[in-house]
Amino acid sequence: MDITLALGGGGSRGNAHIGVIRRLEQEGFRIKEIAGTSFGGIVGVLYAAGYRPNDMEEFFCALDQKSLYGHAPEDGPSLIGLAGVRHKLIDVLGDRTFDSLRLPFAVTATDLKSGREVVLTSGLLVDAILATIAMPGIFPARHIGDFELVDGGTLDPVPVAPARALAPRLPVVAVSLTLPIGSAARTWSVPLPSYVPRALVDRFSRMRYGLVLDVVMRSMDITNRAVTDYRLEVDKPDVIIRPQVGNIDTLDVINVREVIKMGEQAVDEVLPLLKQKFTLRKRIRRALGARA
Repeated sequence: MDITLALGGGGSRGNAHIGVIRRLEQEGFRIKEIAGTSFGGIVGVLYAAGYRPNDMEEFFCALDQKSLYGHAPEDGPSLIGLAGVRHKLIDVLGDRTFDSLRLPFAVTATDLKSGREVVLTSGLLVDAILATIAMPGIFPARHIGDFELVDGGTLDPVPVAPARALAPRLPVVAVSLTLPIGSAARTWSVPLPSYVPRALVDRFSRMRYGLVLDVVMRSMDITNRAVTDYRLEVDKPDVIIRPQVGNIDTLDVINVREVIKMGEQAVDEVLPLLKQKFTLRKRIRRALGARA
């Protein structure tokens, strides 16, 4: 049962993708192509590079999640930087390019200059991942060629169309990590670096600028959910998997294993539908083959 995966963004929630992949493999599904946005791009590139779900689980469990941020000298304007993330990506990917991957892989980003979605399928993997995870204003934009790139989820929170373009004949399984439209946006915690005392972070959060930022970020969250639902409605993946991770903020320090289990549980919930879709596809192919 061959499929293509479209992995959505969601920061810390994205660890659920590991559980989704593991359960799909256990049920006999073969992931032949993969497209990712934001954290979905990180999980996607590791899988395409040959990391198994168990490998990824151990890798993320071993990370000091508080050490991933901080500014580098070359960073552009942003609230916090990605210096730690960049170092970890270099550790695992080095100077590898898309051509070195075992599976066709794509990540999406948004170009601030043209206002368009950019699908990255060539070049250095580290550069592509730093572009797709660059939350606007929070993390620095990534310059690749003439592009000024930020988070792919800005325009395409779950990259169904790029996934389908990789293999038009295969069904697309989309993994969305956003809350549904209509549920309240959670109060946003200011993601200052770990070396900033917690008391200072809490104090800033209660100040006028902190409260303003909270309103802006909650509004962006609601907009992102709306964009996600609209894109899924237009792009029509064959199956949508929705791990119940809405209680996790984008930059929360999490229990990785618990979030991975949420991904596994989400697959179990849609497994009957997923298998039904495959049965129907096989019948249609057989019928078309008989007529030919």
